[in-house]
Amino acid sequence: MKLNTKEIMEIIPHRQPFLLIDTVEELEPGVRAVAKKCVSYNEPYFAGHFPGEPVMPGVLIIEALAQTGAVAILSKPENKGKIAFFGAINSAKFKTKVVPGDVLTLEVEIIKEKGPMGVGKAKAVNQDGKVAALAELTFAVGE
Repeated sequence: MKLNTKEIMEIIPHRQPFLLIDTVEELEPGVRAVAKKCVSYNEPYFAGHFPGEPVMPGVLIIEALAQTGAVAILSKPENKGKIAFFGAINSAKFKTKVVPGDVLTLEVEIIKEKGPMGVGKAKAVNQDGKVAALAELTFAVGE
């Protein structure tokens, strides 16, 4: 199942300038999601991170992964209209810089779920197949 930006916004509450995924390429509700983020020089954070050497902040790569995971978990019918909050970020590693012109593929697999809590295994890869970030994201689904 593919989703465009409008369809993503029907699942998660994020909006510009904080909606950090452009499309969802694959979706298995409650199981996994694969999204794309086209990194544009026009992103507001590039003005200060860093002048003359624009690099996407690692925390925003993690947030884009979290939004991808949120699409996976909130697309389950029983979670419609809810919000997924961060519970923890574990084992985060940043392997390569993300710069304007990169297209990130964001993959999140839900590996554990108990009640409103869950854990997603997350990976961001650039268009050259280089891993940009890895993490284990814990989330809590709330109202």
